[in-house]
Amino acid sequence: MEKIPVKILKVDKELPTPAYKHHGDAGMDLFSSETFAIKPGEIKKAKTGVRFAIPFGYEIQLRPRSGLASNHGISIINTPCTIDAGYRGDIDIPLINHGKETYEIKRGERIAQAVLKKVEIAELIEVDELDDTARGESGFGSTGKF
Repeated sequence: MEKIPVKILKVDKELPTPAYKHHGDAGMDLFSSETFAIKPGEIKKAKTGVRFAIPFGYEIQLRPRSGLASNHGISIINTPCTIDAGYRGDIDIPLINHGKETYEIKRGERIAQAVLKKVEIAELIEVDELDDTARGESGFGSTGKF
């Protein structure tokens, strides 16, 4: 597996460096740099204390951690959240509590996964009409439930 160099600046040097937990994992864990409570239905930005210099031609996608999501309803509001190659600011994660109880995020807790993805750039070509397909304009459940 090819490794792509990504520079990281640890703003909060006391937290662990984001890392892949197991060999072959797609996402590296990001940690909360603060302790806070998130109520049901509430959205809060969680600080991670890191910044990335992502190579052009790539992005980092932030994704929920499956245990937080399935056990407590904690997810990312715009998942997957894209961090563009040109962004150099702090990585803050917009969490939402879909659960029924207030959940306390603790400093040092693993709160999201960062996945490095290759980006393809589209060349848009303006036309007067599009070609026909069997599906056409059908969408939003048009294929049925079963």
